[in-house]
Amino acid sequence: VQLQASGGGLVQAGGSLRLSCAASGRTFSSYVMGWFRQAPGKEREFVAVINWSGGSTYYDDSVKGRFTISRDNAKNTVYLQMNSLRPEDTAVYYCAADPNLRFGEWTLDNRYDYWGQGTQVTVSS
Repeated sequence: VQLQASGGGLVQAGGSLRLSCAASGRTFSSYVMGWFRQAPGKEREFVAVINWSGGSTYYDDSVKGRFTISRDNAKNTVYLQMNSLRPEDTAVYYCAADPNLRFGEWTLDNRYDYWGQGTQVTVSS
């Protein structure tokens, strides 16, 4: 599976962005898809995850209520709608995929086998 993230940019605090992650491969619909981010000088951290059907999602507390993860298996794409953005959301955002994760592993970046190249999100105050 190859992943291509896009949609990042510069936005003012309180604004919105929608990230997309397009995947190649015919088995996309069976993969758990996650979003992670890494700010300068910090470790990569979990943001959100969605299961293969889209029926289950999970968010880090820092984005809960502001971000929404979704997927369109017909388009092999996962989305991250980001609203009410804050300067502390500034980071490079990565999408990740794995076919075999169990629920307790969804937030662990070292469990994902496939990664996109990252897209920069910058939120100005």
